[in-house]
Amino acid sequence: MDILSDTLDALRTGRPGVVRTDAHAPWSLRFRPIAGAGFHVVVEGHCRLLPPVGGPVALGPGDIVFLRRGGGHVLCDEVDSAIVDFVPEHVDASSPIGRFALEGPGVRTVLLCGAYSLDIDRPHPLLGELPEVIHLPASPGRHPALRSAVDQLCAEVHNPQPGSDKVVSTLVDLLLLYILRSWYAEQPKEQARGWSAALSDPLVAPALKAIHDDPAHPWTVESLGSQAGLSRAAFARRFTALVGEPPLTYLTTWRMTTAARMLRQSSDQLGAIAENAGYTSEFAFAKAFKRHFGMPPGVYRKRSVSQGSDTAVMIGTGT
Repeated sequence: MDILSDTLDALRTGRPGVVRTDAHAPWSLRFRPIAGAGFHVVVEGHCRLLPPVGGPVALGPGDIVFLRRGGGHVLCDEVDSAIVDFVPEHVDASSPIGRFALEGPGVRTVLLCGAYSLDIDRPHPLLGELPEVIHLPASPGRHPALRSAVDQLCAEVHNPQPGSDKVVSTLVDLLLLYILRSWYAEQPKEQARGWSAALSDPLVAPALKAIHDDPAHPWTVESLGSQAGLSRAAFARRFTALVGEPPLTYLTTWRMTTAARMLRQSSDQLGAIAENAGYTSEFAFAKAFKRHFGMPPGVYRKRSVSQGSDTAVMIGTGT
């Protein structure tokens, strides 16, 4: 099991979307909060990001910014430009591609503005350890796979062809993986901590893989430690130091994450979901799920269905 891919698949609650944005100065766009994470790619021109927390971030051609919690923010040519809400045109649930334009007398800036609909009721350590804003400046030869994905995405969005909806959805998913890879690669190895460091740790990674391969297994700290060849106490210390929570706490986190995915994406009975999550009774599972998410499994499923996966909401037109 590819742990990073598995985790992103489990956290995703809908199809990602992307909007080509053409803005002529003066301009300033307000992006409303979304249930997920957002990103922007500067295709042409310059602008500033006014993040939820912190000062302005100057952006140039090829720069990429990722906002891990989809918090409300502003993109603008100048901080004193009049603000308007980001309301894309030509967006519907059948396509992940939208358009938005702001006319004006000044220079043009072209952006790709996108979002990932993610389950943020109880953030996975993957999201919790990331900074609020990841800024990946453009630089020749830097992160070639990421740059290639951006180039392909730009080509599909600017000139859609038959099959572009599928290609764009796939490329936006790839972009998230490449953004995370690029950020991980830039972290000093000697200071590496957290869930991302655990993925490459030779002693903790096998235990993480075991949990993801078979979350229903009755794992104990001792049996997980045996995957790494460590004693119970040594394994627990190392796992907790890297992942940020004890082994069995992470096991519960992952079981609840996979159960939530099944509730959203399948019509399986509660008993089958409970068994898949490692619980021998529906009652014990429902109790654990409510403790984790703050609501019973049935309520969670109904809410997920009612929210749906409207692409327009995913790209920031809703609150």
